[in-house]
Amino acid sequence: MSVWLFYACGSTDREPQRDWEMEQVGGRSFMEVISEKYSPENFPYRRGPGMGIVVPAGPQGSPMKDRLNLPSILVLNSCCITSAGDEGEIAAFCAHVCELDLSDNKLEDWHEISKIVSSIPHLYFLNLTTNPLSQAVLDPSCSKALVRVRRLVLNNTKVSWETLHTLLAEMPQLEQLFLCLNGYDTVSHSSVRCSSLRLLHITDNNLQDWSEVCKVGAMFPCLDTLVMANNHLSSIRGSEETLSRLFPCLHHINLHNSGLNSWGDIEKLNLFPKLDEVRLKGIPLLQNYTNTERRNLIIARLPSVTMLNGSDVTDGEREDAERFFIRHYLDFPEEELPCRYHELVTKYGKLAPLAEVDLRPRCHAKVEVHCEGKVEIVSIRLDQTVSGLKKQLRSVVQLSPNSMRLYYIDKELSCPFGPEEMKYSTRALHSYSIKDGDEILVVPKSRPQSTPPAPSSSSSSSTPLSPSL
Repeated sequence: MSVWLFYACGSTDREPQRDWEMEQVGGRSFMEVISEKYSPENFPYRRGPGMGIVVPAGPQGSPMKDRLNLPSILVLNSCCITSAGDEGEIAAFCAHVCELDLSDNKLEDWHEISKIVSSIPHLYFLNLTTNPLSQAVLDPSCSKALVRVRRLVLNNTKVSWETLHTLLAEMPQLEQLFLCLNGYDTVSHSSVRCSSLRLLHITDNNLQDWSEVCKVGAMFPCLDTLVMANNHLSSIRGSEETLSRLFPCLHHINLHNSGLNSWGDIEKLNLFPKLDEVRLKGIPLLQNYTNTERRNLIIARLPSVTMLNGSDVTDGEREDAERFFIRHYLDFPEEELPCRYHELVTKYGKLAPLAEVDLRPRCHAKVEVHCEGKVEIVSIRLDQTVSGLKKQLRSVVQLSPNSMRLYYIDKELSCPFGPEEMKYSTRALHSYSIKDGDEILVVPKSRPQSTPPAPSSSSSSSTPLSPSL
């Protein structure tokens, strides 16, 4: 199978053999991988539809088109890359490359990484996920190679904070940093402030103390988005002044599956002056509430938030949530009422509890069944059809279902409208809005079809149809 087909089609029965061969040779160079993947034999160059690369309008591929043609976004994950290879060749073929994915390789030497990156002058995105960098020592001269990178992914690399500080000192344009799955339980403080960083993903680590988050705020003072899902933070601590200065530019925070266990912790999010989007799923504090209750209680406590858990908070929803909040705390002792309760009472007044209205459809009704001057009180199921009702009344009126006509009489509307014939056998009874006390008039089909006689106005004087059911 050609390399082109291998990468296009994905896993095959030959893939384990290929991985075993790469393990045996102890890894390959960056240049070897792209030479194989994009060689004319395995990945033919073409300027139109068909096999090989379709070159888009705009800047073309690498300059040496007779040998290789690389796209501007290179994905070389899981290729057992351990080294750079010839830097001159990398520079010749990758001058136009802007994004590079080297995840799941075997790069463990920052010197080799710097040789690759320094040879790609327009690179702004670099993904090094799951490369074994925990023991790699970064010389400051190597970190200068990443000076133009704006998005750096170091997930599951176990890279040390000391290495990160060295990198950040030489990356003045870095805007996005991904540090997930690195096992961090602390954050090493640095005097270097990375004011360019706007987004930090530090999910799936072991951060527990809010003081570690404070170090993050000090290092990245201009953060717009902080994603800290799946950590173990149990509280948000700090004075109003401290928290308002911690993240002065933060608009979005994700605290999914953290250990927050106090409404006071959630209310402290109000101290971040620009925060307007919050994600708070999987919080222990909220587990005993329904989804609607959770959302209402959070919205009411965070008046500046315009998006919660990925959904917009409309003005109407906010008003409903704030009214719900007041009613939720109506029966609480005065000493347990949150400050937000008093603010909302000032806004809406002290609201009365909502009336409990059961909107579920009725299942049964007790009706008067009239047949030729006789009457019987019968409990009928409203989820059955007219045909089913006839079968039920067979033993009451002593008529077969095929020999009876039914008329429904709404006691409240019978005077102006009269009886309504129940002529459609498949129609459900609940569609008639039958209530307790309404009447069903049974007329034998042997009687000429005309306006049915009205039932007796007083059921007490009527003769029972049969023993009471």
